[in-house]
Formats: sequence, C-alpha cells, structure tokens
Amino acid sequence: MFGKIEHLGIAVKNLEQANEVYTKLLGRQPYKSEAVESEAVETSFFMTGENKIELLAATSDDSAIAKYVAKRGEGIHHVAFAVEDIKAELVRLEKEGFQILNKEPKRGADNKWVAFVHPKGTNGVLVELCQEIEE
Repeated sequence: MFGKIEHLGIAVKNLEQANEVYTKLLGRQPYKSEAVESEAVETSFFMTGENKIELLAATSDDSAIAKYVAKRGEGIHHVAFAVEDIKAELVRLEKEGFQILNKEPKRGADNKWVAFVHPKGTNGVLVELCQEIEE
C-alpha cells in the first residue's frame, strides 16, 4: 500500500541557484545534499513541515534530468510515495497494468530504495516509490 507523499522532485538547471531560491522561499536551509551517481544527479532536500522537497540537477548532459530540463524546462519532475514493501508494490502495479521502469528497486537518495512508474499510465505524472533502507 502507498503511504504518505514522501517528497516532490523538482528538476532544476543549477542546484546552487535553486538552493538559494528555496532557502528564501521556505525560510530554511536544505537539510541534506547528495550525489546519486547512478542517476547522474546532485540533489538537495528541504523539509516543509512533515513533507520534503527534492531538488535535482544533472551532473551529465545525457542524464534523465538533463533531458527532462532540455525538453520541458525546470519544474516538478515526479511525486514520490512511501511504501513499506517496494518489491510487492512493483508486482502489484505491474499486475494492474502499469509500466514499471525499474523491475528491481535501486539505491536512491536519502537512504531509500526507489523505483519508478512510467507517466504514460499515471496521467502524465512520473511516480516514484520509496522504501527506507534498513541496514
């Protein structure tokens, strides 16, 4: 089952500039910055009450975020939902007819296992599933 919205992902051209904008907007600094080399992105996370905003900037011109920004410009890239059992959710969603972009969860930012559902089946919204990595 899906839990709360884990975060909103916002694609940006320049992470440093976006951090300045969101620091002013939200009245607080990002609590975490992290590179995710497998996705060729640098991320920053802001808390807004119980919710999070993830800023994503490409570190490579051929990354998914770079292509997204080139095609659509900066803005909301995905909505992420917390799940308790990401593998079970992927099986369930595939049975429901959704196109799963990651057959196996992969390590993402903020100590999470992540997988994505194609936006063609979700009214144009890229959906990310997130499960806390327990080590």
